[in-house]
Amino acid sequence: MQDVVKDYYGRVLQGSADLQTDACKTDASMPAHLRSALGRIHDEVLTRYYGCGLVFPQALEGRTVLDLGCGAGRDVYLLSQLVGPEGRVIGVDMTAEQLEVARRHQVHHAQAFGHARSNVTFLDGTIETLDQLGLEPASVDVIVSNCVINLSTDKPAVLRGAAGLLKPGGEMYFADVYADRRVPAELAADPVLFGECLGGALYWNDFLSLAKAAGFADPRLVADRPLGIEDEAIQARVGPMRFFSATYRLFYLSNLDASCEDYGQAVVYRGTLAEHPHVFELDAHHHIERGRLFPVCGNTWRMLAESRFREHFDFHGDFSAHYGIFEGCGTALPFGLSPAAASEAACC
Repeated sequence: MQDVVKDYYGRVLQGSADLQTDACKTDASMPAHLRSALGRIHDEVLTRYYGCGLVFPQALEGRTVLDLGCGAGRDVYLLSQLVGPEGRVIGVDMTAEQLEVARRHQVHHAQAFGHARSNVTFLDGTIETLDQLGLEPASVDVIVSNCVINLSTDKPAVLRGAAGLLKPGGEMYFADVYADRRVPAELAADPVLFGECLGGALYWNDFLSLAKAAGFADPRLVADRPLGIEDEAIQARVGPMRFFSATYRLFYLSNLDASCEDYGQAVVYRGTLAEHPHVFELDAHHHIERGRLFPVCGNTWRMLAESRFREHFDFHGDFSAHYGIFEGCGTALPFGLSPAAASEAACC
């Protein structure tokens, strides 16, 4: 399937308009500061964008960011502006045609961004073998990926490799395609469905299990939307299956609880992130207003206190007392699914 992906993204697709789903319709929801940064990216790079979400978390200045499956480099060059001249962005991809486009415009973008030298590097490799890229373990602050992990044939290896490269308190923040059920084997093996990011899509509950097994104990859903399938033949093949573009953030912290536990803690956002002066959005359930005491579970407290976000919050409480399960994180199924939509069988 790696050869299928290389051929599909290197030869068959010549631009995002060639895709047969609406996975790449993300720019309408892009914040103003990202749209401005997008306007400084070369047109050839922009036309070869195949992502399905926004992979630009807060507080990236001066950080080291790794982009898995960077393609022609659109997100790398956006991130280059967000990390600034003191930061670093590394893109890895296995498609030669895409990397050639990305590398061709390095000097152009450094000049357009006002950087004395390029702060981006493009590596030829696979996301299943991150330990073979020559990067130091525990050297990366943030790992991003945009609609690529579904194309991997060894997703547990991708997540394990990412955990090995992240610093303690680092995070993996990525968009991908998920299914409301397990994709049948005959559909998963179809080259077109696989190339269109449907055949390799994980059932959302299987993804959560894989993430936890790789060391990301508490995956957090940030945003999601249903995917439309524009090709009637593809829609007929997948039948009632539903697919979603979703962004998750996975914090790499060794001491997270297996569930959201209540220790009577709270945080106050200082409003010190330039692009987020009023509200800090950790995930779909945590919209933290500036200056307002916000009760949190122990895991959320640690995600903020033991990461690059610490300086932007005041913290109240500790872990000396325990009050059971925290009720504020929400336990509903993701993507707006109800138990009946997820399965026609009764809940077990």
